[in-house]
Amino acid sequence: MTTASPEIKNNLAALRQKRGLSAAWLAKAVGISRQTVYAMEAGSYVPNTAVALRLARTLEVKLEELFSLTDEPAMPDLPSEDVVLLPGSDALQPGQPVQLCRVDKRLMASAPSAAPWYLPPSDAIISSNATDRKTKVQVCHADGDFRNRILVAGCDPGISVLARHMQATGIELVLAHRNSAQALSLLREGSVHVAGTHLRDEASGESNIPEIGRLFAKNTVAVISFAVWEEGILTARSNPKGIRGVEDFTRKDISIVNREEGAGSRRLLDSELGRLKIEPGRVSGYGNSASGHLAAAWQVRTGTADACIATRAAARVFGLTFIPLVGERYDLAIHRRHLDLPSMQIFLDTLSRSSFRRELESLGGYDANVAGQRLV
Repeated sequence: MTTASPEIKNNLAALRQKRGLSAAWLAKAVGISRQTVYAMEAGSYVPNTAVALRLARTLEVKLEELFSLTDEPAMPDLPSEDVVLLPGSDALQPGQPVQLCRVDKRLMASAPSAAPWYLPPSDAIISSNATDRKTKVQVCHADGDFRNRILVAGCDPGISVLARHMQATGIELVLAHRNSAQALSLLREGSVHVAGTHLRDEASGESNIPEIGRLFAKNTVAVISFAVWEEGILTARSNPKGIRGVEDFTRKDISIVNREEGAGSRRLLDSELGRLKIEPGRVSGYGNSASGHLAAAWQVRTGTADACIATRAAARVFGLTFIPLVGERYDLAIHRRHLDLPSMQIFLDTLSRSSFRRELESLGGYDANVAGQRLV
């Protein structure tokens, strides 16, 4: 134990109190004195490595959630490069993502397609008609045991960024597109490892925790933050119809595309309509739904709809105008029995990596500072 440095801050008291633990109980569990716990909480002492690790394990948090540097350097500005836009692309707007590739002496920039214009990856093909949820498949890779994979259900396109970073570790994410309610239902029945969710509780305004508490028994599920994102109204580029808010959805010249039942974006729209005392029947297109943020944004991009509710990142992908409504947390729910899987430990570690956070934030509308923080 050493005298504390002003460069080190700790959250020991807040984390202990959040879990309803006494200083005496924590001291006994970790193998130190109660006075030592109080000294650490007061900032008088910094524990050695062994004690710090035992504290983190007992409180079920990462070490950096307990102790951190007060003078951590700011994230460096991203470098700038001169590039050549690949001919044939639509006009690109500031904020839209591109991929870079050096061709001879030129650095080319190509806007990736948000629609999957390619054959999807495949491990097997269905070999018999499915009469229920079980069926037969023919496996393409006879030597595959598929244990180096994590099955994730959710609706945030940003998970694909995490999947790319996981590939470098030898762990593959299998992404199943489901809305928040569907993802939690799959987790509850044990069909997936991870469920992504953004369901706001109307009574408290809290994201996800109340809903998860209603669906799962206490202490059976861990909740890990992915990011805080912005949701709002997406309109055509430059907002030609002058949409200012949800109240404009009742105009005769406006038609929207909604999200399916159980989607967090649909709940947000319903909440806004309720606040404005607008009946859904007055909104043209309320009954038309798209499965996912990008799918809804695509309909706005192609002119099938004038507006939708989705994330700022989805607006950036298609170069659409974004009108913010709320900032909310997108969380990942994980059965506690899966937390000790080696692949899940790598998953959680990757969430905390600065390279992943930086790429996710570059898409726009994401605050990844919370990524990897355990909430429950």
